[in-house]
Amino acid sequence: MKMRTVETEEQLREIVKEPPQTAWDKDIARIDNHARTIIAHSPFVLLATADADGTCDVSPRGDPAGSVLVLDDHHLVLADRPGNHRVDSLRNVLRNPHVGLLFIVPGMNETLRVNGTATLVSDAPFFDDLVVQGKRPRLAVVVEVTELYMHCAKAFLRSSLWKPDTWPDRGSLPSLGRIAKDQMGLKVPAKVIDAGLALDARTNRY
Repeated sequence: MKMRTVETEEQLREIVKEPPQTAWDKDIARIDNHARTIIAHSPFVLLATADADGTCDVSPRGDPAGSVLVLDDHHLVLADRPGNHRVDSLRNVLRNPHVGLLFIVPGMNETLRVNGTATLVSDAPFFDDLVVQGKRPRLAVVVEVTELYMHCAKAFLRSSLWKPDTWPDRGSLPSLGRIAKDQMGLKVPAKVIDAGLALDARTNRY
C-alpha cells in the first residue's frame, strides 16, 4: 500500500496550521473549581500510561461518581480496583511516571484532560475515603497535575455517543466469552466463559 507519510513537525504544520493562542492558554495546570465539579461527577476515566520504551496502554477506570479524590489544586487520587492482575498500568507507572487522564461525564460532550506524573501508594489516610461497598483498595494512584484543560465536544458530537438510537443492537455483537474462545482457541463453550465472567463481575467488583 502506497502511503504519503508525515515525518517531521514542519510537514505536519503544512497540513494543520498553528492553533490560536487560546488553544494553548486553556491549559491552567491546576485543579480549579470547574475541574473539581467535573471530576466529582465523572464515574468513568481513561488512564493512559507508557512503558520505559514508549509502549503505550490505556485502561478504563470506573467507580461511582465522586470516587476520584482531589487532594489539593495539584493532586488527585484514583483507587486501583480488582482486575485481571496484569497490572499493566501500574507496572508502567513504576517505569515511566508520566500519565494522561480523560474524565468523562455521561451525557456531557466535553471532556476534561489531565496530564501529570503518577506515584503508586499502598496506604495513606485518604484510603478511608476510597472505600466502596465496604472494600478498601490495596493500591492507589496519586497524580500530580502538570496540565489540565477542557476538550471540546466535536468527537462526541461526531460519534453521537450519547444518542441511544445510534447504538448497535447488542445482540449483533459477540459476547466477551465468544471473543475469548475464538481468540485464545479455548475448548470451553462460550456460554460457560460468559457465565464465569458474569459471576466474577458480580462478586469481585471491589
